[in-house]
Amino acid sequence: MHFSVITPTPGLEHEAVRQLLPGAYTEHQWLWRFFPSEAGTARDHIFRRTDQGQAMRFYVVSKRPPVAFSDAWSVRTRPYAPRLQNGDELEFELRANPVVTRRHEDGKSRRHDVVMDAKTRAKTEGSQPATGYSLVRSACTTWLSQQGEQHGFQVDEASLSVDGYIQHVAKEDQLRFSSVDFRGGLRVTDQDAFSAMLASGLGHAKAFGCGLMLVRRPL
Repeated sequence: MHFSVITPTPGLEHEAVRQLLPGAYTEHQWLWRFFPSEAGTARDHIFRRTDQGQAMRFYVVSKRPPVAFSDAWSVRTRPYAPRLQNGDELEFELRANPVVTRRHEDGKSRRHDVVMDAKTRAKTEGSQPATGYSLVRSACTTWLSQQGEQHGFQVDEASLSVDGYIQHVAKEDQLRFSSVDFRGGLRVTDQDAFSAMLASGLGHAKAFGCGLMLVRRPL
């Protein structure tokens, strides 16, 4: 596996911005240009975009190293093979698409945004749903804790920050997903499952910048 950082080349920032049109779907298509392949090739990378002021940065974990298709972009790549043990305590950042799957009366299973699902279920049960940030934090924290049970980590809820809940709509109203940003501490409980998750991503909407968990050891 490879870990890469893609940034605009100094002095060519305007050209880089011109090449990268806004929107989750166009961003997804743009990133594919760093991984030239035959049509129909399965996606073998996950990524996370971060912005600091006017500066764009893309973190990418991939099976193949990305290749810059334009002088406007700089790519730095190194091997990615984290050495982890059960009990390791790490700091993490994650942008994820928290969903829950429910079976409907027609027998079909569908994914639902966990925040909207929590609100709907509370109303159905006749209870007063939480509102605003309280609802987002509660529903998303529960989702992340459940993901940890499956993927070998335990979240330190006391340090957990849950921010940036956004519902995305793009491509003529056909692309709909939500994202939320998590930050905090965790403890590794199953090093093999956790390492596999770091390579493959967590949750859905990975093609649109969700699922890449960035980790580091506490300073």
